[in-house]
Amino acid sequence: MTQTQKAIIFDASTLISLAMNGLLPELKKLKEIFKGKFIITKEVKKEIIDKPITIKRFELEALKLKQLLDAGILELPLSLQINEEDITKKSQEIMNLANVIFSANEKEIHLIDLGESSCLALSKILSEKKINNAIAVDERTTRMLGEKPDNLHKLLKKKLHTQIIANKENYKIFQGFNFIRSSELVYVAYKKGLVELKNGMVLDALLYAVKFKGCSISGEEIEEIKKIK
Repeated sequence: MTQTQKAIIFDASTLISLAMNGLLPELKKLKEIFKGKFIITKEVKKEIIDKPITIKRFELEALKLKQLLDAGILELPLSLQINEEDITKKSQEIMNLANVIFSANEKEIHLIDLGESSCLALSKILSEKKINNAIAVDERTTRMLGEKPDNLHKLLKKKLHTQIIANKENYKIFQGFNFIRSSELVYVAYKKGLVELKNGMVLDALLYAVKFKGCSISGEEIEEIKKIK
């Protein structure tokens, strides 16, 4: 493996947001200019293709995502010579550690599932192999766990209206990850001229579209992004 390799690891949340907003063509164009890999784990594949393709309500989006996988726009870790068994083992370890970080009323608080933990596991494996990578995840909890665990502690306390005990020793396990959201992806697509719709309001529309489909981004953040030249 060389130092120049790079990859974006996609969680289900980001791909579902893009699919539901009809932005998969823009994702394909982003892949063409990225010069790296767009990777999904088998756990994420189950969430975005294998399971929803059997549900009429989600079948269309699942078929579109399957088409991207079949075309090599999205790829599995094997394309980087990563063993699925290694990911599964590390995923379970990460999930177990994440889900004992916080507790309330003597009960541990469940934070993440296998999909998110598999992305974190793959990121760690790629980093060990000196492959630059980022995790595309729209779901707030996973990002806060890696970026601002103390803020997550405060959020849980506010949300659950009770005292939250934090095992801060486990914080360090979730440090060092690079996270992006669908909002950053659509911003890059817009700035690179990859969005077919041409209108002065397009960026605003793109950012609010992904926000309303699950991207954890505030109105204030959207306004700040729109100011970036």
